[in-house]
Amino acid sequence: MGFKDVFKKSFLEGFTSMDISAGRIMATFAVTCILACYVFLIYRLMTRKSFYSKGFNVSLAAMSVITAAIILAMQSNLVISLGMVGALSIVRFRTAIKDPMDLVFLFWSISIGIICGAGLYEVALLTCLVVTILILVLENLPASRAPMMLVVNVTDVDKEDAVLDIVKKYSKYYKVKSRNLTAGTLDMVVEVRVKEESAFVKEVSAVDTVLSASLIAHDGEVTF
Repeated sequence: MGFKDVFKKSFLEGFTSMDISAGRIMATFAVTCILACYVFLIYRLMTRKSFYSKGFNVSLAAMSVITAAIILAMQSNLVISLGMVGALSIVRFRTAIKDPMDLVFLFWSISIGIICGAGLYEVALLTCLVVTILILVLENLPASRAPMMLVVNVTDVDKEDAVLDIVKKYSKYYKVKSRNLTAGTLDMVVEVRVKEESAFVKEVSAVDTVLSASLIAHDGEVTF
């Protein structure tokens, strides 16, 4: 028996199994469930003014518990851990992330499962508190008004100057993004920064031959 065989045998014998008590398992799942519910409530609170996906939120809580179970299984047996690495390497997350904050909550949920599975309950609790404070503080910081898109449909091409005059009246900054002329109809997209959004859209719509005028935020939400 060569040195490599002796090393492999001693390595496997030393790390093949690790006794995990039932109390440790119950404590891990209990803490993980509590923190997963906490993440569930924080996500619901943060998305109360926007599109809320209950299915995604439930998956966040379930992901923490599943991840903790995987970490416990990997600690119990080296062979199982290597098999899980190979099995999980083929998993691909193909769901499109619409909001960057969803990605933050996704990694937060996974990290809770990993940390609790490792038995570092204090670290998991401290991580939840720090992340919550950081999100709330940064979310409530004042931000400059984001530019919006004015989409105008005009049947008379000569009315473009009249529309731009109104844009200049309400917005110091503007930029024409596109002009599309089809069969005498002009479709124009202008990037603007306005405060009086309702009055601005109403005045643009009041221009003769303007069929429609919409003010759209960068996230796709139609304001007027």
